[in-house]
Amino acid sequence: MKVVPVTGPTNVAVSEALGRIARLDPALSAFTEVWPEAAPDGPPPDHPGDDGPPPTGAPLPGVPFAVKGPSGIRGYAARRLRAAGAVPVGSTAVPGPGTHWQTWGLGAHGPTRNPWRPDRTPGGSSAGSAVAVATGMIPLATGSDGAGSVRIPAAWCGVLGLRTTAGLLPSPDRTGLASAGVLAADAATAQAYLRAVTGRYEPSLPEFPVPAVWSPDLGFAAVDDEVERVARRAAERMAAAGLVRLDATSYDLLDPCDTWLAVRGGQPDLATAVRAENDHRLASLFARAPLLLTPVTPNRPHGHEGPGERYSTSLTWAFNLSGHPAASIPAGFDPDGCPVGLQIVAAHGQDASLVEMARAAETIMDRSTWSASPH
Repeated sequence: MKVVPVTGPTNVAVSEALGRIARLDPALSAFTEVWPEAAPDGPPPDHPGDDGPPPTGAPLPGVPFAVKGPSGIRGYAARRLRAAGAVPVGSTAVPGPGTHWQTWGLGAHGPTRNPWRPDRTPGGSSAGSAVAVATGMIPLATGSDGAGSVRIPAAWCGVLGLRTTAGLLPSPDRTGLASAGVLAADAATAQAYLRAVTGRYEPSLPEFPVPAVWSPDLGFAAVDDEVERVARRAAERMAAAGLVRLDATSYDLLDPCDTWLAVRGGQPDLATAVRAENDHRLASLFARAPLLLTPVTPNRPHGHEGPGERYSTSLTWAFNLSGHPAASIPAGFDPDGCPVGLQIVAAHGQDASLVEMARAAETIMDRSTWSASPH
């Protein structure tokens, strides 16, 4: 692991985070670099004023966080978090050169390992970020999500993961599929992240129970029975607690697989029909219900050899095409002892509302689905 020798003050929270990283990361390989006292500076914004005014009141004073991959420290979110008083302590693992994009991260100590089952992947591509948060190394890590790269590792590591509305934050992805996101230990931390990076936090959920549509498969995905069961039970717990009112109407989208691949491959003209139809269906859904609930993935965490021909992204990438914000919240565990995520999707711009629903869900889910950790 590359340790950057820099000078500067540290605080207690940062020192404790560095100690946990030193103790836990050799077995998990969540980090590629660790910054013992202060992070290297990223480049200045492209244009004066790009970062906007600093958040008022430094909402994250002294809070340690990690950045996704080697370029994360140069990103907009990292600059905003630092302006809010947070302290970057390292960069996290992403898939290495030649690693298939669907699979694991590659950290300083080899493949990044799922903290619940070391023989399984944590998901990707924000692999190290999810593992670092799940094991308590740090409470907050940046991510990016072009097909599910925040939500899938959040689901498989048992943490909260938010993919923000397309265009809410700057993104280097010219296809428009990838949006900035966050992996957080809890909803309060995700709330502070949104305040820091956007300068505002304005949820607009109606009073509880919030109308919500449950879909086990979006009409096309082949979802494992146990994954569907765990996610559905989480949705039912939310309904029983009065947080949501589930709509029994079936809800289907067109399978976005070929459409996503066409857009990513630089051929968006081949994707217009399916994309337009799904946009229409989603607009109709959010006109009657503020939330859509699904499992995050159709499958359980797979081994380090990869998922084979199966797309772990089949329930997530529709919302990269549509640009909607989407979150993964811990739903429970499958029979193998691996976490399962419940996906919550909302209308454009309703990122804060998703975090508020996650915060409400924390109060009624089993404590083990939120705070248990293998370390």
